[in-house]
Order: sequence, then C-alpha cells, then structure tokens
Amino acid sequence: MAILDLTSHPVAAKYAVLVDVGYLYAAAGEVLLGAKERKEYRVAADELIQALQKHAEARIHGELLRIYWYDAARDRVPTVDQRVIAQLPWVKVRLGNLNARGQQKGVDAQIRSDLEALARHHAVSDTILLAGDEDMVPAVEAAQAYGVRIHLWGVEPPYGTNQAERLVWESDTVEILSADFLRDFFSRAPQPVPVPPATPSPAQVFAGRTPAAIKPKVPAGQVTKLGPSRPRVEEVGEHVAQKWILTRGRDNIRDLLPGPILPTVIDTELLIEAEKELGHSLRPFPEARVWLRDGFWARVYREFDLGVGISSK
Repeated sequence: MAILDLTSHPVAAKYAVLVDVGYLYAAAGEVLLGAKERKEYRVAADELIQALQKHAEARIHGELLRIYWYDAARDRVPTVDQRVIAQLPWVKVRLGNLNARGQQKGVDAQIRSDLEALARHHAVSDTILLAGDEDMVPAVEAAQAYGVRIHLWGVEPPYGTNQAERLVWESDTVEILSADFLRDFFSRAPQPVPVPPATPSPAQVFAGRTPAAIKPKVPAGQVTKLGPSRPRVEEVGEHVAQKWILTRGRDNIRDLLPGPILPTVIDTELLIEAEKELGHSLRPFPEARVWLRDGFWARVYREFDLGVGISSK
C-alpha cells in the first residue's frame, strides 16, 4: 500500500492579525516616550500597520485574511486617524466606546467575539494577537479548541511585563516587538505655539467681512457663468468646522492641527458636506475648494486660539 507523503505539499496557512490598539499605543508610548496619555504623542498608524503586516508575512507563510484594528472613540464616532485607517486595504477598524474618563468599553468583547468566530467558521488556521489582557484567555482557548494556532505579540516593556502571565502561557508562540521596531512610528505631539498679541486672531480678521462686501465684477453687457462667491464658500467651511467640533468633539478636531493640510479622507468629507449645504457642486471651481478650506481652518484656529493659516492641498 502506498504511503501518502504530505511533506512535499505543505498546507498554506491562512491567518488574521488582531490588534488591541489601546494596549499597543499605551505600551509603546510608555517605553518610547514615557507618555501616560495618547494625546501626548502622534502615531504614523498607516506606516505602523504596513510594518506589522510585513512582520507577520515573514513569520507565517500563507495568506493574510485581514488586519483587525480594535480601538475606541467617544460615542463610537471615529476620529480623524481612525477614518484614515479605515480606508487602508485589508484593514477592518472595529470601535468600542470611550467614556468620559477615557476608558475603553466593549473593545475586549469585540476581540474575543471575532477570535472565536474566525476559529469556529474555519476562516483561519493561525491568528496573531497583539494584546496583553488576561480577558483574552477564554477566547484563545476556544480558538485553539477549533484547531487555530495563536501567536501572541507584545510590546517591549520598560521593565517587568505588560502582558498577563496566563495569556502568555496559553498562547502557542510568543514574540515581543522591540522598542526599536516601533520607534519610527511614534513621536511626541507638538505643543501649540501661543500667538503673539500683535498677530490678529481669526475673529479679528473675519469680523469685518460680509458676503455683501465682495461682489464679482462683470463688464457691462457681458453674460458670464459665475462660480460661488468666496465669502459664501468660506462661511460654509466655517459652518462645517463648527458642526464637526460639536458632533465629533474638540479632541478629534485637535488631531488635525497644526494644519493647514487635511488628510485626503477628511478633505473629501469636507467637500461633500459643503456641497450639501450649498446645493450644488464645487468640483468645477478649484479656487472654491481653497476658500472652503480657508473657512474651515479659520473656525478651527479660532476654536484653539491659534493664528490664521492658509490652506494647502
């Protein structure tokens, strides 16, 4: 009887990467910058995700299902960074709630649910779990019962450990991401520079300007198709900024500073919101998009007592 040789045809793995962003950011912020709160640093999240994906590819030879990015936001309204991340290929952003004290709620439950579901439906053969909470242990054990291998990743701690001992025990493999691996993606948040008294504030600059004060000049007898007026477009830009400050929160809008360049995703959202208010398209008028950004930044800078900037895109 012939013996089937499986060694020459290894079964390719299919894997997912599950990232507890709260753990990753907090641990990296502490070891790299000595930071205790997320507002103290900035993260190049898109580059970090690419680095994590390459790191996974070098360790598990197979097909990536996707990267699950578990984070939190107030009332589950995504921040600027989260909206940008959600546009990345093979990345799924999953949001829990962030309460008034800055505590994440519902994130661990989402990770446990997805980990078990992926295993139960045989969607993956391996899972990389970047987390540190002992609450993950039951889901790890359940996934292993379905035959999934769990590869636990952690962040180098400044001393001791920042992962639950039992979680380390139950995982099939364990790897610690070094501070050097993460260093390029984390930087200290810039501190707003106070505006000297001689510099006019946005309120002073815009106080005397009204839509009626600026009118397009058309030669007598000439018929022309005019675009939207600059004051009206700037007014709409300010209104959109005001609405976002109220609905998305000052902390989320602060993430856009120092400006004046807007991430592509946010710039597109600004354009769409403005067109809804105006009732017509701004796409044929490139200069109108500049005015729109100027109005947006005027309101944002006024909110944070900063000087007037000129948009750039």
